[in-house]
Amino acid sequence: MKSIAIFRALQLGDFLCAIPAIRSLRQAYPNARIAWIGLPGTQHLQHRFANYIDEFIPFPGYPGLPEQPIEPKKILAFLQDMQRRKFDLVIQMQGNGTYVNALVSLFDANKLAGFFKDSLFRPNNEHFVPYPEHLHEIERHLYLMHHLGIPDAGKQLEFPLLKDDRHICEKFHLTPGNFVCIHPGSRGESRRWNPKYFAQIANRCLEAGYDVAITGTKEEETIANELSAHMNRPPLFLVGQTDLDEIALLLKQARGLLSNCTGVAHIAYALQVPAVVVSMDGEPHRWGPLTPTRQQIIDCQRKPNVEKVLQHFNNTVLCNI
Repeated sequence: MKSIAIFRALQLGDFLCAIPAIRSLRQAYPNARIAWIGLPGTQHLQHRFANYIDEFIPFPGYPGLPEQPIEPKKILAFLQDMQRRKFDLVIQMQGNGTYVNALVSLFDANKLAGFFKDSLFRPNNEHFVPYPEHLHEIERHLYLMHHLGIPDAGKQLEFPLLKDDRHICEKFHLTPGNFVCIHPGSRGESRRWNPKYFAQIANRCLEAGYDVAITGTKEEETIANELSAHMNRPPLFLVGQTDLDEIALLLKQARGLLSNCTGVAHIAYALQVPAVVVSMDGEPHRWGPLTPTRQQIIDCQRKPNVEKVLQHFNNTVLCNI
């Protein structure tokens, strides 16, 4: 096996949940050239995981996939490139295959593997498995590796740091261990807990003597401002001021994290940072932490569960010695 392509054109958290399977793949094929087909703008993750992934291939989008607009000429050029490269193995790790199994079958790889749903199309019966809805996201992809005869290299997440800024707290005027990070944003509005609920937990932190650092992207400034407006005193507002490494470094120095179920939560899982994560998608079993003693996920899809979140945050983060 000389050339392998992994198709997983999704966001940060989705990518991190696939790392245990990708790590297993790399250990099984240490000399293969492994390419990752991902969303444009996420190529920085290939550099972060260069020990597992050799190359990033930008995915142009496809009908039925919501992440990108459809540009037919780019899709055709992408398919021609895939066919020209003739990968030894392409692994469909995008999801249940409803939309993309037909797409990967056009790559003309020597071997295709992945998931399928019910009686829907799959390129072959030997290397495709039914999508295991009941499993955690990490375990779904390890299940596929097991089906392909690839030994499990562990379930633990990873987030390698590309910076080693020992003065990160000094930079933002924070005291190590005496602040909490609150990350109120998420890409989809339906996946966001109400900012006023975040503020209730933030005010509890202030009362307990901890500083509060609000993190997020520039696009999440409105949400963060709404949270701040409900706080008893202004937080340290870091929205749009940090890159992924700086957020990770801050998490390592923080008392803990409160966030929606988004990429930052998975960074906290990977770094073993105490965290309470709010799930608004009804799938806490799929996206939650695998070490629930230090990290908790709370299902808040049907009701806010503010008191439950506060209780778990107090027990997991504020009282975590």
